[in-house]
Amino acid sequence: MLETVGYTTFAELTEGRPPVVLAPHPDDESLGCGAFLAAAFAGPGAHVVCMTDGAASHPGSRAWPRARLAALRASELDAAIAALGGASADVTRLDLPDAGMLRLTDRFPAIAEGVARIARRHGARVLVAPAPTDPHCDHEATAAIAVLAAAQAGLRLLFYPVWSAWHDPDYRTRLAHRAEHRFDAAPAREAKARAIAAHRSQLGQVVHDDPAGFVLPDAFVDSFRSDDEIFFEAHP
Repeated sequence: MLETVGYTTFAELTEGRPPVVLAPHPDDESLGCGAFLAAAFAGPGAHVVCMTDGAASHPGSRAWPRARLAALRASELDAAIAALGGASADVTRLDLPDAGMLRLTDRFPAIAEGVARIARRHGARVLVAPAPTDPHCDHEATAAIAVLAAAQAGLRLLFYPVWSAWHDPDYRTRLAHRAEHRFDAAPAREAKARAIAAHRSQLGQVVHDDPAGFVLPDAFVDSFRSDDEIFFEAHP
């Protein structure tokens, strides 16, 4: 039976321990978990595992080939984490191919074991990952890896939606979970806005020679700046 929970505190979600957050791409951590991460960095700390290099967002750009764009997105992630109160040492980059994670299914158990080791090293009690209902292959793959890692390390698993609600208002009915937690983003609203703003390449502010390149929709970004954060607790 689905349990709907009101506002849940950081301590209740994490047992006061540093959480580990999986981000499919640089920017997902800020959009889906920015306020949560700000609370973590103000307290016990946190660790972010960025799964992909984020280099597939502008495939038609000559000025920003994949290697250069990947380096830019890595620097944007560092700036975002700094805006939330963390440091570059709080990030592990796996540099998997952007938009290519589902081709790596045979590696998922090994990747999950690496995530489990990170969680053990930081004393985490909770693993936070994108919702498996997010309609993006890397989000789906990251969610699948999170399920494996949580089982290996005995972690509580929380899912955060990024693209789910934007594309499908009924996504909750397709998301297997036992509780929905609402996290008050108001105390970290400004820090989260700065973190989102750090991902300039995804806001259409850097790459100008690829008209078909990816740009986060303004209304989508505004919703993450203003709304509370939601975490869906997976069945153990």
